[in-house]
Amino acid sequence: MQGMRFPGRYVQGPGALARLGREVAPFGRRAACVVDRGVFDRLAPTLSAAADGAFERFDLVRHGGECTLDEIGALAEAARAAGAEVMVGVGGGKALDTAKAAARRLGIACVVAPTIAASDAPCSALSVIYRADGTVERDEFLPRNPDLVLVDTAVIAAAPSRFLAAGIGDALATWYEAEACRRSGALNMFQVRGLPLAYQIARSCRDAIFAFGEEALAENDRHEAGPALERVVEANILLSGIGFESGGVAAAHAIHHGLSELDDVHHCLHGEKVAIGVLAQLRLEGAPEAEFEEVRDFCRRVRLPTRLADLGIADAGGEVLTIIARRACRPGEIVHNEPFPVTEAMVVEALSALI
Repeated sequence: MQGMRFPGRYVQGPGALARLGREVAPFGRRAACVVDRGVFDRLAPTLSAAADGAFERFDLVRHGGECTLDEIGALAEAARAAGAEVMVGVGGGKALDTAKAAARRLGIACVVAPTIAASDAPCSALSVIYRADGTVERDEFLPRNPDLVLVDTAVIAAAPSRFLAAGIGDALATWYEAEACRRSGALNMFQVRGLPLAYQIARSCRDAIFAFGEEALAENDRHEAGPALERVVEANILLSGIGFESGGVAAAHAIHHGLSELDDVHHCLHGEKVAIGVLAQLRLEGAPEAEFEEVRDFCRRVRLPTRLADLGIADAGGEVLTIIARRACRPGEIVHNEPFPVTEAMVVEALSALI
């Protein structure tokens, strides 16, 4: 069996948030809009103006900071009390995941508007649930993807370019992991094999970031929503989002999970750790040296780490590498989507090449 998942609609461009009323109103006349606390004060006037006249009721809610079960429950209850017919999430991944999970609990439409392009999470049918202390509690898989993803590239261009670079790191994994799953026959995120289109999208994602990544970061540094930034935002959010869910994930993200066990890397963004995972996956797979060097050199050009020390791991000795490998190789972990058996010793060896 083969299949794919997509968001209901995807709209991207500078000033997209100004279209919020006309884009969201068809899903319902009463909306609850949860906004990342880091951008609430800056974007609340824009959101209120965009919603004016489009809704019977439009409630702005400041996100608490973490996507916890309590935060989700409080948002869902507030939206229920307001009679909301559509949930809108604006901000980074935790605010968007909170909106997606709350919409699921209410059975209402969900719209997300990312304000950074640091990962491929916005288009996905997934919310990562955290504890109050910031540690991950579990993944919550949702029955459907967002009904609308609204991406304002002027807002993204105003954010620090480190976020865009991290999104490139996350998008970099999409092709290499999907290709590993294609070769092994591994199932994707919703337990079917990807259609050929899934792998074509994953390849298009890789091609776009390689072609436009450096210039996109330069445009971001100038806070310009230029043509290169537009292409990379599309790759980071849409192409990678479809590619990872429908094509599958493998060693790169498993190694990310292992890296996340270390206190030394808690300051790093998701995509920064994933970039190291991609390089380790290439070593694990025995990729030709020319291919490894091509990817490593690309990472350097787009400001991504290429060595464990770049993540702040001061002492990458055997004990540290074993911690990473043990977490990456747990039974049922996605590292086993690779087209060959993977052991902890193999992961340690691959990571040793990145010291």
